[in-house]
Parts: sequence; structure tokens; C-alpha cells
Amino acid sequence: MNIGNQIKMLRTEKGIKQEDLADFLHISKQAVSKWETCASTPDIELLPQIAVYFGITIDELFAFPEEDEFERIENSFFSQREFSPERFDRIKRFLDKQTVNRKQQVRAYECLAYLYNHRAASDHERAAEYAKRVLEMDPQSKSGWVAYLEAMGGVTGDEWYDNHFAVIEYFREFLRKNPYNFRGLYAIIENMLADARYDEALEYVEMLRKVRSNSQVLRYLGDIAFGKGQREEALRLWNQSVEAYPDEWQAYCARADRLKKLGMEDEAIRDYETCVVMQHPHRIVDGLYSLAQLHEKRGEYALAIQANERILDCLKKDYDIIESEQADSRRREIERLRKLI
Repeated sequence: MNIGNQIKMLRTEKGIKQEDLADFLHISKQAVSKWETCASTPDIELLPQIAVYFGITIDELFAFPEEDEFERIENSFFSQREFSPERFDRIKRFLDKQTVNRKQQVRAYECLAYLYNHRAASDHERAAEYAKRVLEMDPQSKSGWVAYLEAMGGVTGDEWYDNHFAVIEYFREFLRKNPYNFRGLYAIIENMLADARYDEALEYVEMLRKVRSNSQVLRYLGDIAFGKGQREEALRLWNQSVEAYPDEWQAYCARADRLKKLGMEDEAIRDYETCVVMQHPHRIVDGLYSLAQLHEKRGEYALAIQANERILDCLKKDYDIIESEQADSRRREIERLRKLI
């Protein structure tokens, strides 16, 4: 971004006159005006004083236009494993400013949510490593056990700790305000199923039926049947979800998830492969992630490596992603799996 445009934006945001900035820098008002009209640029020796005056870093003087900065931030959530405190603060300052811009409010708040989730994820990753060290040194440590489960989102067996009451209540109110919102319906159904609140979930599944005509309703009905101990009925409904929507790759992937949990691993592998083959660029690699985990569980480390390599290939060909945290995480997995062979 041209630094003169940036100075003008910062000055007008703060309600500062050109002469005020000029007086602070001991230069003429005309010099500031020339910067802002791109007729000239500030001497490099003045940059630290300009940054101090506006309460920003020198880097921020050369910030990108808003749209470019948003894109840079959004891409960084997927390309960077961890943000430095300085980088985090710079992003937050930019987004905080955008929350008062009515045109950018939603996007700014979305990015703020991702920003804090990104930090939480990297913090949990570090916490998990520290907790594992505790358990290696003291296998009886309850604190290490709790810390590891919390960091990894694991189940503790404590109903108060493990349930999703707050999430369910939020989406119950959300759906009162936004009836038949399909994302809200997905959220409340998934969390009710996780808490074994099957009869309550059925009401929302019927609402979903009116919103979306896809395989999801049959899958959820199967989940409810399974939760109530009706295994054969569940299998019938999960199979029906694929038979009724044979062109949906998601139907095969979702059935595979359920078959895997039932121990029907060969059938699950076939479904995951089908969901991968059915897709066209830009492909979603969920099935490959699941294949990697399933093959590792079966001790098929070479096949698990192959699945991770296929993810890397997909990221490169479909998204032109080579150097990023998404790709690096798969390379780390490949190296870890090679040590198991």
C-alpha cells in the first residue's frame, strides 16, 4: 500500500489535521499534503516518529489495503501453525478497527472468532505435549490426565464436564430466532446425539427434512435408531441414505464413519475410497484423513502413509498448497508413521 494513503487513512480515522502531524514532525503542512497525494514520500528517518504518533508499528505503516489484509489474515489461519504474540496483536488491532465498519462487521467478527480459535488450537497442542510429559514421568498424575484430555477434547467420563448443554441451549434459542436455519439444525442435532438426547433430536431432524432434501435426514434417523439400540434398523437407514442419494459423495463418507465405529472396517474403507474417487477438484479430503487413521489403527502403516501422501497431492493439485501448516502437518504424520514400520 502507498504509505501516503496509509497516513491519510490513519489521520482521518483519528480526526487529526495535517498541520497537527506536521507540527509533531517539525515539517511543513505542504509536505504532509504531498505524501497524501502521492506526490512524494516521507524520509525514512521520519518513519519511526510517524509510527509513534499514530501508536502503531512501522510495519503497520505499510499495511495492505483492507481487502488484501483480510485475505492475508484468512489465509494465515490455514497456512501458519502458530502466531507470535506480536502477529496476534497486529491482526487483532486491524480486526477490532473493522468491527465499526458496517460493511465489514460480519467478516471482522468471523475473523476474530477464527483468530482466537487458532490460538486456542495451538495452545492446546502445546498443552497436550506438556501433559504427556507429565504422564510419562508420573503415570498416576491426575492433573496430567485431566490436562491432556482437556487439551485434546477427550472424554473424561464426568457427565457435567462432557455434556454439550450450553451449546444445545444456545442453538435452541438461535433456532427460535432463525427457524429452519439448516446450520443451526445440524449443530443442535449433532450435539443432542452426542448427549444421547435422541427423542429431542428427532424433533429437529423432522425440521431438517423440510429444509434440505439430501442424505443427512436418513443418516440422522439411523443415528437415533442406533442410539436406542436398534442396530439393524440403523444399518438399514444408513444404507438407504446411500441408495437414495447415490450421487452424493458425502453419503458414502458419512456411512463409512458409522461402519468404522461398528467394526465393519473393510466396508468403511470401500466407502471412503468411493467418496474420494467421486469428487472433482476442488476435492474435500475428509475421507483420506479417515483412511489414514483407519489404516494406522489396523497396523497398515504403509497404507496410512499413502493416504497422507494423497492428501498432499490433493492440496498441491487442487489448491496449489505446498508450504503451509496443512501440508506440514501431513509431512509430520508421514515421518511419525515411518518410524512405526
